[in-house]
Amino acid sequence: MNDEIFNELLESVQQADQMIQSGNTNIQNKAARVTEFADLEVKAIRAKTGLSQNHFASVLGVSKRTLENWEQGRRQPTGPAKVLLKIVDTDPEYVLKALHR
Repeated sequence: MNDEIFNELLESVQQADQMIQSGNTNIQNKAARVTEFADLEVKAIRAKTGLSQNHFASVLGVSKRTLENWEQGRRQPTGPAKVLLKIVDTDPEYVLKALHR
């Protein structure tokens, strides 16, 4: 680790310590960077596969109702389902072949 990175990490730890020592759990310093991820367009991903809602839900291992909630934006997939959807989005043909072996 180079000195510059070490010094940045050390400063962050010192700031956190100061907040804890002062009892101030409110974040006064804003994050240096914030990474936001766009919500998945589940309906568009399913469309790439050409599968019906029933079949696509079965392939993902979720209920049709869960898939409907995702597609209509009432809920967002999380965890393994989110990762699998990203993989399907990248290469739907390969994923379907792999899952149907």
